[in-house]
Amino acid sequence: MKQKRIDKKELLTRLLVGVIGFALLLGLRLYAVQGRSVYEITPTSGVEYEKARVLEVLEDSTQVNPDVENTLVGTQKLELEIVSGRYTGDQVAVNHYLSPYFSIHAEEGMTLSVRIITTGDNRYDVSVYNYERTPWLLLFIGVFLLALILIGGRQGISAVFGLLFTMGGVIFVLLPLLVQRGWQPVPTTLLIVALTMFVSFVFIGGLHTKSMVAALGSFGGVLLAGLFAFLAGRIVRISGLNMDEAESLLLTAADGGLKVKGLLICGILIAAEGAIMDISMSVASAVDELHAVNPALSAKELFRSGMNIGRDAMGTMANTLVLAFAGTGLNTMLLIYAYDASFEQLMNAEFLSMELIRAIAGSLGMILAVPLVAFLSAHILKKKQTA
Repeated sequence: MKQKRIDKKELLTRLLVGVIGFALLLGLRLYAVQGRSVYEITPTSGVEYEKARVLEVLEDSTQVNPDVENTLVGTQKLELEIVSGRYTGDQVAVNHYLSPYFSIHAEEGMTLSVRIITTGDNRYDVSVYNYERTPWLLLFIGVFLLALILIGGRQGISAVFGLLFTMGGVIFVLLPLLVQRGWQPVPTTLLIVALTMFVSFVFIGGLHTKSMVAALGSFGGVLLAGLFAFLAGRIVRISGLNMDEAESLLLTAADGGLKVKGLLICGILIAAEGAIMDISMSVASAVDELHAVNPALSAKELFRSGMNIGRDAMGTMANTLVLAFAGTGLNTMLLIYAYDASFEQLMNAEFLSMELIRAIAGSLGMILAVPLVAFLSAHILKKKQTA
């Protein structure tokens, strides 16, 4: 099946929206990081993470530990050549210790990530940090993006731009605004969500009714998910201070003004955004197609069709969200099961309460987005038809 052709005017519109969106993100980014204190590396001090090649394994006294799933433990003495950073070309001997929880086994010719601590003028200590995974991870990302483009065609390219824009907004704008500027977490997250949603939908569907309706419905679903999470958290007395990272974040908050309490809701808003956008675009696109094929359908009939389509999709999408949240907490759930926790203990554990609120809030936002998008699509399309 041939893809719909995009005319020059629509292409220019998408590019213009992308440029404006990028300019907004760039402006917020520059404002957020202005005056940011940066960890200084001097000729006589500093901690750096670089790459090193294993020239030779001088000694290897490691052995298999059958008590911890046959992991290697013991000591290795390595001859390393630093291949990146200011000490490139230097060769150093390193004593490397392996434990069940840090079993990085070095082999000749392997490239490792190393930690270099400078203690004086041309004096430094080197230790093994981890395997060098960067090339492989970049390759995996490239494979994903290439598959998206090859299979999705022009829409795949648009989806890649939307994905990069969204991730850029979260990583390079939202995080510094929260950490460096101390902006209120929930309103700031909603601002970034709204901007990334709008630009992503324009990238994917152009500046058309279905895209704008999907954007409005998605934002409404995210708002409802956040509202539910806020109310549920207040009722069961769960806040961002219950998170595992709360103590470290509070130390950060003392320096930059980070507000920790709203971060639980922020995480829910960001996690739910993708699924809500997915189902919103599906419903809006289907209603738009039905209206194009049969303009005689009434707003009520279009709404009913949109609801039927949405109902078919929401079941699997709800599973997607709930299973995603369950997957992130699998290790904790295994511990709870291993210790044979009672129902009373389990239901009142802060971990389970937070995960349930996350899963239910995200799924509820997605479910409520369906009637919202179906209603807006049906009535806006019919109003445009009669205008």
